[in-house]
Amino acid sequence: MKTNHPDVAEILISAEELDARVQALGAEISSVYQDKSPLLLSVLKGSVVFMADLMRTLTIPHAIDFMAVSSYGAATESSGVVRILKDLDTPIEGKDVLIVEDIIDSGHTLSYLRGLLLARNPASLRIVTLLSKPSRREVDVPVDWVGFDIPDKFVIGYGLDYDELYRDLPYIGVLKAHVYG
Repeated sequence: MKTNHPDVAEILISAEELDARVQALGAEISSVYQDKSPLLLSVLKGSVVFMADLMRTLTIPHAIDFMAVSSYGAATESSGVVRILKDLDTPIEGKDVLIVEDIIDSGHTLSYLRGLLLARNPASLRIVTLLSKPSRREVDVPVDWVGFDIPDKFVIGYGLDYDELYRDLPYIGVLKAHVYG
């Protein structure tokens, strides 16, 4: 696919493909949570765009909250050290919680977050991620819904960034290596 940004080597997933998959995920999630009102938990900052689009496709009542965790900083690979930068505003005990994640790479961050949240006794805890890099997985984390499995490439756009840039791109693109190398 042709790109329209000079720092993008290729478009991995088009805006149209993203829209279609988010619609499908919304229908599946609505079906599973029929007769429930889950709390959608966005893991900041990368999943904000995905969650905003996903929540508009849901046909069930739902609340939202946010957590910010960091394991990357300005690097292109996780450091393996997870820091909570912003915790939830509301307790989750007895609630159905759906973690909305942008990308699962090694699995360390999500595994840590999942353990932290399970200790708070939610009624249920499920995970939806827009992107997954199975070839990079070091920790097995149970994921209920995956938008796309992708190859081991550094991706940006649709909320994903490099050094806080490129989140606004309407597609998932591969960042040119010279930008971060």
